[in-house]
Amino acid sequence: MDVNKVLDAKGLACPMPIIKTKKEMTSLEPGQVLEIQATDKGSTADLKAWATSTGNQYLGTIEEGDILKHYLRKASAEEEKSEITHPDVVSLAELLKKLEGNEKVTVLDVREPAEYAFGHIPGAINIPLGDLEKRFEELNKEDHLHIVCRSGNRSDLAAQQLAGKGFDNVKNVVPGMKDWTGPINKSN
Repeated sequence: MDVNKVLDAKGLACPMPIIKTKKEMTSLEPGQVLEIQATDKGSTADLKAWATSTGNQYLGTIEEGDILKHYLRKASAEEEKSEITHPDVVSLAELLKKLEGNEKVTVLDVREPAEYAFGHIPGAINIPLGDLEKRFEELNKEDHLHIVCRSGNRSDLAAQQLAGKGFDNVKNVVPGMKDWTGPINKSN
C-alpha cells in the first residue's frame, strides 16, 4: 500500500494515538494516506470511530506481531465533517455521587477487556467500543447510561453512536477511569 506519511504511536495509550493522528492529518493533502503504527489494542476501534466522525476514511488495519498498522485516507473538503462531541457530559465526581446515592444508572465501560479486568467501576458493563455496533442491543434504551473509558474520548464516540441509535439517556463521563477515585473491582 502506498502511504504518504507514517506516524509512530507505539507504546502510547488512549487518547494519545488519536491526538497524534489528528495533528498529523492536518499536514496531509486530501486523498493522501497516513499509516499509524500503534501497540494499543483499543486504537483500532478508536481510529475507526474517529475517522467516521470526521469524514476521513478508515482503510483497514494490518497486524504485524505486536504492531498494529492502521491506514487512514484524508477526506476532501466535501467529505470532511466538523468533529462533534456528545453534548451530555458528567464528571467523575457526579457519577460517584450518583452511585453512592444509589441512583439508578447503568455504567457502560467501553475499554478493552484487559483494561477493564485491571480495574473497573463495580457493576459496570464491559462492551469495548469496537464491539458496540454489533452488541448495542444488549443495552436497554430506557436506562440512564453513563459511559466511561480511560480518558473520555472512546466514551464520547460511544455516546454519539448510541444516541444515533435512539438512546436518549446517554452521558459521557469525563475525564475517565485514569482519574477515577471511587471503588474499583478487578477481574484479572
